[in-house]
Amino acid sequence: MGIRLTLAILAAAALARPSMAHSEPGWRDFSGVTNTSYVEPNGDRAIQLSIDVPAPRQAVFDAIATADGFRSWAVPVAAIDLRIGGIIESNYNASASIGDRENIKNEIVAYLPGRMLALRNVQSPPTFANSELFQRTATIIEFNIIDANNTRVTITNAGYGRGEGFARLYDQFEWADAFSLAELRARFERGPVDWAQRAPQAAAASATAIAEGRR
Repeated sequence: MGIRLTLAILAAAALARPSMAHSEPGWRDFSGVTNTSYVEPNGDRAIQLSIDVPAPRQAVFDAIATADGFRSWAVPVAAIDLRIGGIIESNYNASASIGDRENIKNEIVAYLPGRMLALRNVQSPPTFANSELFQRTATIIEFNIIDANNTRVTITNAGYGRGEGFARLYDQFEWADAFSLAELRARFERGPVDWAQRAPQAAAASATAIAEGRR
């Protein structure tokens, strides 16, 4: 999302990207994230990042594929219709409501219960640059068992073509997907997010993003 991933989901995390201490933030800012990104046969690029989460596979899947689970770490406002063609709708603003034009919407293209979720963005906030290009990409989230209490989560965001717009999106979501994976792991290490406590920080991050031309 900014996701995030949205989500993208995780892709959507990019829309709330906080300011970093150094000038060029990247996926390496997040310990434990592995980067296996690649170039597709047609020349398009795909972001592919993984992280190990200390929780059973079904619990990790539910943290992304259910509204309660998603709200426990990713966003304060979310509604999820888990079915082919269903929508994951979310907003980083705790005052938002489902149905708002500023909400992020990702269509569920395919899923395997507990194992895989494939998404495509169908709505971004009006201020999000290059949204029409981002909607040409697709995000696949895979959940692989390491053992009974640990799961490897891999996000593949594929379909980045040539040109400046795609290049900017690639850099943005490479960071955002890594951020989302780190936040997902933190949810199981430290517990659910207290959105009331995080609200002032999110507001400051949003203001910084606007000032830097990222929103």
